[in-house]
Amino acid sequence: MKYRKLKLDELGRKTVSEFRQSDKFPLIFVLDNIRSALNVGSMFRTADALGIQEILLFGISAQPPHKEINKTAIGATASVSWKYFSDATKLIEYLQAREYVLAGVEQTKDSLMLENWKPNSSVRYALFFGNEVDGVSEEFLDYLELALEIPQFGTKHSFNVAVSAGIVGWHALLNGHLHA
Repeated sequence: MKYRKLKLDELGRKTVSEFRQSDKFPLIFVLDNIRSALNVGSMFRTADALGIQEILLFGISAQPPHKEINKTAIGATASVSWKYFSDATKLIEYLQAREYVLAGVEQTKDSLMLENWKPNSSVRYALFFGNEVDGVSEEFLDYLELALEIPQFGTKHSFNVAVSAGIVGWHALLNGHLHA
């Protein structure tokens, strides 16, 4: 047999405790009114896989513990730090106090196509991912320093929000040479 699947103990993964204590990439996912708890869980799993700083949940986004989040997070809610905000102003103040650059993953008049974004390795980014129907909330648009758009070539207007988090998160780490 040419290929043999690795067993879980061969993957060299960190324990939850090791992950929580490890250095993280200077990247935050902001989940802005995400309707589906399954999407929220998937974004937790992606955040764990990418080793990002934390997830900020806003508005109607489901919070752990939640049955549907657990289905797709597969334990990542225990490893990834998260906070919930019901007030948009407090969320913005939290990020600004920590000097994060606020970037929305949104189709706007002045969006930068993702392939043209070269993240600065000395900058911390907070990536806003919006509601599955309405996108990033209007109340956040004025605070964004950057709007990123993922190019698409089919008939649909957007990727699933959890897929978008994986695409943009991986791009940020790969192209920004961000350091954990």
